[in-house]
Amino acid sequence: MQTFVMLTRLSPEALNSPKHLEELESKAVKCISTECPQVKWVHNFAILGGCDYLDIFQAPDMDTAIKVATIVRTFGHASTEVWGAVEWQKYKAMIRHLPGGVDLSAIR
Repeated sequence: MQTFVMLTRLSPEALNSPKHLEELESKAVKCISTECPQVKWVHNFAILGGCDYLDIFQAPDMDTAIKVATIVRTFGHASTEVWGAVEWQKYKAMIRHLPGGVDLSAIR
């Protein structure tokens, strides 16, 4: 399974009450679990800044991650950004044996 990070920004028209937000979430979760049953949610955060939510999920491939983002967009009247991610420990193991880079001391 691959890990994906998704930022979501809801449109102002998407919400008219906090209760409506929970209804939208419930509908989106139900649709995602039906259409993409192999998706596993890792973390969900409400965030401050330019976006409203940050979700971390695992999916078997990019096509499935795109389906998830599309479902969120249609239910939440939202815009999304999705990025692939690798856990830090796995990343360090991947790069540990790469050849050395540029010697920056020669630039000084």
